[in-house]
Amino acid sequence: MDARWLIIGLAATILLGTVSVVRAGDVTAGRALAQKHCGACHALDRADRSPKPEAPPFRTLHQRYPVDGLEEALAEGMVTLHPDMPEVTFAPDDIDNFIAYLKTLEQ
Repeated sequence: MDARWLIIGLAATILLGTVSVVRAGDVTAGRALAQKHCGACHALDRADRSPKPEAPPFRTLHQRYPVDGLEEALAEGMVTLHPDMPEVTFAPDDIDNFIAYLKTLEQ
C-alpha cells in the first residue's frame, strides 16, 4: 500500500513539474502601457501609421520576433541601436499585459 502512494506521488510530481503555467494578461492595461511608453513613435493598432516612419508598427512585430520571446527583454530593459528609443523596464504583470495586447494584433 505504501509503495502505491509513493508511485502516485512521484507521478503527480513529474506531471505537475512539466505543466507550463499560462499567464493571461489584461489586454486593455497592455494597450495603455503601449500608448504611454511607445505610442509617440509606433503605430499601436491594426491600421494606423507610426508617427515615426522608421518605427515598425506593433501589428508587424510578430513577423519579426516571437512575441513571447520579448518577455526577458521587457523585464531587463530593451536595448536597441536606435538612440531615440527609451529603455523601458516592465514589472512582471505589466509584461503579461503588454504581451497579451501585442498578441491581439497578430490576428
